[in-house]
Parts: sequence; C-alpha cells; structure tokens
Amino acid sequence: MAHYDHKTLEMKWQKRWEEQGIYRLDAGGGRPKYYCLEMFPYPSGRCHMGHVRNYSIGDVVARFKRMNGWNVLHPMGWDAFGLPAENAAIKNNIPPKKWTWDNIDAMRRQLKRLGFAYDWEREVATCHPDYYKWTQWLFLQFYKKGLAYKKKAAVNWCPQCQTVLANEQVVQGECERCGTPVTKRELVQWFLRITEYAERLLRNLEKLEGWPERVKTMQANWIGRSEGVEIRFPVKGTGRALPVFTTRPDTVYGVTYMVMAPEHPWVEELIAGSPREAEIRAFIERVARQDEITRTAEDREKEGIFTGAYCVNPMTGEEIPIYLGDYVLAGYGTGAIMAVPAHDQRDFEFARKYGLPIRVVIQGDQPLDGETMQEAYTEPGVMVNSGPFDGMRSEEAWHAIADELERRGIGERKVNYRLRDWLISRQRYWGVPIPIINCPQCGHVPVPEEDLPVLLPENVNFKPTGQSPLVDLEEFVKTTCPRCGGPAERETDTMDTFVDSSWYFLRYIDPHNQEAPFDKELASAWMPVDQYIGGVEHAILHLMYARFFTMVLYDLGLVDVEEPFQNLLTQGMVLKDGAKMSKSKGNVVDPDEMVERYGADTVRLFILFAAPPERDLEWSDAGVEGAYRFVNRVYRMVRDAAAFVQGAGPVQGALEGPAAELRRKVHSGLKRVTTDIAERFQFNTAISAIMEMVNAVYAYRELPEDQQDPAALREALELIVLALAPFAPHVAEEAWEMLGHSSSVHLEAWPQYDPAAVVEAEIELVVQVNGKVRDRVRVPRDADEETVRQAALASAKVQEFLNGKEVARVIVVPGRLVNVVVR
Repeated sequence: MAHYDHKTLEMKWQKRWEEQGIYRLDAGGGRPKYYCLEMFPYPSGRCHMGHVRNYSIGDVVARFKRMNGWNVLHPMGWDAFGLPAENAAIKNNIPPKKWTWDNIDAMRRQLKRLGFAYDWEREVATCHPDYYKWTQWLFLQFYKKGLAYKKKAAVNWCPQCQTVLANEQVVQGECERCGTPVTKRELVQWFLRITEYAERLLRNLEKLEGWPERVKTMQANWIGRSEGVEIRFPVKGTGRALPVFTTRPDTVYGVTYMVMAPEHPWVEELIAGSPREAEIRAFIERVARQDEITRTAEDREKEGIFTGAYCVNPMTGEEIPIYLGDYVLAGYGTGAIMAVPAHDQRDFEFARKYGLPIRVVIQGDQPLDGETMQEAYTEPGVMVNSGPFDGMRSEEAWHAIADELERRGIGERKVNYRLRDWLISRQRYWGVPIPIINCPQCGHVPVPEEDLPVLLPENVNFKPTGQSPLVDLEEFVKTTCPRCGGPAERETDTMDTFVDSSWYFLRYIDPHNQEAPFDKELASAWMPVDQYIGGVEHAILHLMYARFFTMVLYDLGLVDVEEPFQNLLTQGMVLKDGAKMSKSKGNVVDPDEMVERYGADTVRLFILFAAPPERDLEWSDAGVEGAYRFVNRVYRMVRDAAAFVQGAGPVQGALEGPAAELRRKVHSGLKRVTTDIAERFQFNTAISAIMEMVNAVYAYRELPEDQQDPAALREALELIVLALAPFAPHVAEEAWEMLGHSSSVHLEAWPQYDPAAVVEAEIELVVQVNGKVRDRVRVPRDADEETVRQAALASAKVQEFLNGKEVARVIVVPGRLVNVVVR
C-alpha cells in the first residue's frame, strides 16, 4: 500500500479484533489481576473530546498492563438514566427508552471506531432492568440496615422541571438545566444515611495513597469535620433553649447577637405577631430563592434582619438579639450560630453593617478595641472580659470553658460534620423506581425481593410541565400491600442517578448474574479497581458516594474491601482557544470528523502527546497534523524496510559503529517509554521517546544498504512497533503484520530493554583551561586517566590556550571533566 489508508486499515483491524475476541477477559491463566476502569459516560448520543481523552488514557494503561503479563479487566458501559432523556421526550415526542438506547448504539459505534480495547461482553447500562433490579435490591439492603429513610425536608425545587435539585444544580438561584428561578419547597423525601459513615469516609482518606492530594482535600473539606461544643441559649419568653454548635467556646463571653437560618423551624414562632412580621417574611422569601453556595460565599456581603426576639447568654446572663441571616444554613450544625464579631470575620462584617456591638475577649500582641478594629482577630491570645477565665491563654480557656459548660449542664462537647445525608428522591420518570409500597395501615413496606425489579412502565405521557408521568399512572401507582394485603400505592419517586453509578464497577465483574448483583468470590478476586480514571469534576459527589456504597457493602459482608478505587487519575479538560469546548462558544471539535479525516490513531496520539494527563490540554489543528504525519512516517518506515529485514534473525554478538549506535538509541528510548508509562503515566514524554526512536531508524536508513545490519534494523523496528502499540493500536498492528508476524501485536509481551545496550560506548567530557570551558571531547567510556589526559591536551581549541604556557597540572574528574591548569 503506497500510503497509510487509515479508513481501510483501521476498519480491517477492528473487525479482526472483534472476530478473534482478543480483548475478552481471560478468566483463567493464573496471571495477576489488573482492573482498569474509566468513568462510564452518560449516553448523550455523541462522544466529545473529553471522553476521547479519558478513554485514550485508560486504553494505554490497559494495553500496557496486558502486554506486561497482567490479566486485565477493562469494561465499558452507560450511566443511562437521567433528565435529558425526559427533556427529549417532551421536546421531540421520543420515548426516553428509545432515545437512550439509540444514543447508546451511536456512542458504542464511536468508541469501537476509536479502537479502544474494551471487553464488550461485559457492557452494562444502568437503565436495563437486569441492572436496576439490583440497584433496587441494594436499596432494600440499605433500608433493612436503617440507612434509607424518609423525612420532610426543605429542598431546591425547579417549577419548570418539576423536580428537586441538588445544591450543585442551582446556579445563581436558577436551575442549571432550564434557567428557571429555583424555590424552596417542603417535601417528604428519601435519604441515605451517609452521615453514619462520615468519620470513616474521612479517616479512610489516609489509606488512599494512590489518589491525588487535591481530591482527598476536596473530600475532607466536603465532609467538614469540626470539634466543638453545643451550647444552649435560653430564648426569652419561650421556655426553650436554642442549641448552637461552636468550634470556639473560648469566645462565648464575646457573643453580642445570635443568627438563625431563615428556614429554622423556630422562626415562625419567633416572628408571629411581630410588628415587622411582613418585612421578615419578605426577607425569608428572598433568601429562599438563593442557592446555598451563593449564600455562604466568603466574598459576598451578608444580609440579615432582626426578629424582635432575644435569648440569654448562659455564661453571662446578658440578653442577646436574635437575627435571621442569609449566611446561616438550616442544614448545617443546629441551624443557628452565636455571633462573636471581634473574633469571626463574617460576624464582624455583619455587625459593622447593622451597628451591632463588638466585644473583644481575646487580646493579641497589639491592644484591640472593638470600636476601632478593622477586621476580626482570629489568632490565639490572652483571655479578657471573660470573667474567671481572664488571663488564661485562649487555647487553655477552650477546654476550661467547655468543662464549665458541661459541669453546669448547659453544653457538651460534640463533633460536627458539614456532610449532610444524601437526598436520593427525584420527582422524575427516567430513573430507578424506589422499591417501596406506601400502605395506609403498615406505612412504608419494602417490595419483596422476589418481586424485583419494579419495572418502569413504558405507556406514559409526558406533560410540558415536566411532572413525572408516574404520578398519574394508576396502573403503576395502585397496588396491594405485601404485608397486610390491603390497597396501597407504589412510591412514585425515582432514585438520584448517582445511586446507579455508586456500584457499577462491581457489576462489570459479574454482569450476567441473574441471582445476585455480583458473586462475592469474583468481587473478592477483582476488587479494588486498580486504576480509576475520570474528570476532577467528580471528585466529591460520585467518588464520595461510591466510597460510601462500598463501605456499606463491606459491612453487609458482600465485598472484602472498604475502598473501591486503589489509584485515581483525574485528567484535565480539553480546551480550544483557551476555553472549555461548548456549543455556545462555537469551539467544539467533533471526534467523528477528526477520525474520518485523520484516523483514530492520529486523534489518540495527539490527545496523549499534547499535555500530561492531569493537565488541561489545548486543542491544536497543527498538532493533529503533526500526529498524522508521524503515523504515516511510522507506516512508511516499516513498509520500506520490511523486505530488507525479512528473514533476519536476532542480533548476534556485539554490534559496532552505526548499528551499535542505533541499538543504543532504540533501547534507551524503550527504557524511557517503559518508565514513563509504568511509573509516571507521562504519556507525552513516552511518545516523544518513540519519535526519537523513529528518527534514529530514519538516520540509520540513510546509509547504503550494504552497510546496514538487517538484524539490528529488524530489532529496532519491532521494538518501536511494540512500544507504539498501546498508543496507536491500528498502525502498530499493520506494521507488525508487515514485519511477517501472524499473531496480534497486542498479544505480545512488552519488550525488555538491554541494560548493556543503553550504555554509550563513548562519553563526552568538558575540557577547561584554568577553570574556563574551552572544548568538549569524546573518549571511550572505559578510558583510563592517561588516555583522557592525552585526549584533552590534543584538542585544537585547548592548544590555543596552551601556547607559550607551562602545564602545571591536569585534573581529571572521571566521567565529567578535565581541567588543565597552566601558568
């Protein structure tokens, strides 16, 4: 073939791989296991360049490990439930099921066209009843263990989408999907009790040595463990005490006001009949439209309003005004705070804005005055204005005041977490039905396990409002209670799609099991995932939930590991013109178009070569052209040399001259490639090393053929093809065949470099005259000191500085330099 016809040859090899099933998992063989997994995609219908990057990284790892003797599990599937399918149903009158499966078919074709080495026999889709039957079964195990419960909660509600939104789905007070202003609504919702595992989730982060520190820090901050004291402040005229959690009990004498969340359940009682009741209600309504992330942002001006109510500081007896503040959340701590403006910056800014007193209770090195302070003092110091604790160091007073609060029965030490229980209810259709029956007599009754799955009905009509059609579908809702036999109704909420993705890595291990979600023995053999790869945007929610699920399954005796992912790589984004690719910016690059024009190997090579995997990658058309030229260069290199090296055996004996130098450069390159993949995942530098190996072959081929060693050249070509195989599997396969091999290059062992070959026969030494560099000379690596001395003195450039001068000494530093001292 005159040139590398990527369309023909890539299709040829993809067809052959599928027919021969070379990427199917070998269940036997006694080889060590390696589970390589990329985060599975939502089937939107089109792969984007972020997908291509993610899966190209994983493919190199899987192929490299397989060639190094590991039994590699490398599956792919689909995170297939979700709102976009319902939006498509409303907009285009396409059933969500059809829209989803059509998209899966399209994206599967794209992934196969890119040549990824997946075991497609293990493909899973979370929307398939064979999968979500076991999602429902797992929910029931959580329910039996007391980890799934229902309660009334204030939630973010999108009136347009008619569903609950997570805090992360509310952007500047609007639904991220449709832009509608979000409101708060009290709904009875299903939760998973992840807070029961807060301490364990935090503690286990120390075990995750193969995770980026950045991700572990993000998770630790999300869990938000804090040690403090819960203090009860009596509310004047109510007979009740308002509990407040604080990490600074040492500042309790500096409390000058209290702040409650506008959603706090006591607010109604406090404001009823107040002269400012209408004004306060307007404030509450305004805050309800704001998302929690905006409300608690550090750089945002805080808002509040006085309720007219007071509480009493139990340590001083002082009456303190109670405010509502937008920066206090009902779901964190007790939903109320004690405000110490002299020693907390948020409280300081709030107090200055509303003219509230600022009382210093900890003095630093410089005298502090509440009237003149420019910012809060938050460092340790000496206690003042704190009764019997004056003069103590604040660190000592922390414990002394906590002891006193506990002694008097008005407070106790506590550990608090920022992490909230996981709200999994969604008022949607296209999700896993929650397997609960609501009976007027028996309450919440689990669907019997033998009746799973609770199937999603298909004869549904979608309303333009987005309300779930399950609510009005009588044949789905109406049922009988499995406990008492009386009339009952099915739960019409479906599960958050993060539930589906919290255990999918276990189903890949045993995807066709009809009796259990997975076989424990198989799970024990394959878990944990050795290498997990995905975007850093999943650092908190998905990874936290998957860790939580695995811990619960461990406690249930279903798996033998507490942590699902031993090593984690979070790849950077693919940018164009300095920005994330998006249709609205008009900077999207279509993978299909690139593969059609340049071939899959070119796209893969560029995306792996352009930047280290953890860094953002800037798309470059020139870079793609360069990768395309390199693929063709490799093809021509092997094509043009194939006949010359045909029949050549292995290298015999020591090589000399250009053949020895070729072998040194190729083996040195192979050493770099091996190290860069195995130890650092630095694929860009590995590809760079392969390019240098190719350059060495082209330079060698410029010699007359009668001066070329066929055995040395054949070895060089084979090592290059083997090293290239994980990165560009199609051209490597074609080149391997051109070199006369009948089996797949991807079934070959990873080549070993020859340590003796990478040692240069000659080394270069710096030559100095009186400490100044004047030349460089090459000498045999094993040259003795006298030979080195003579080579340095023989240099023409050195001779220029010796004329008429006496050589006093010649200092030889072995392997580095020669210094000629003259006078």
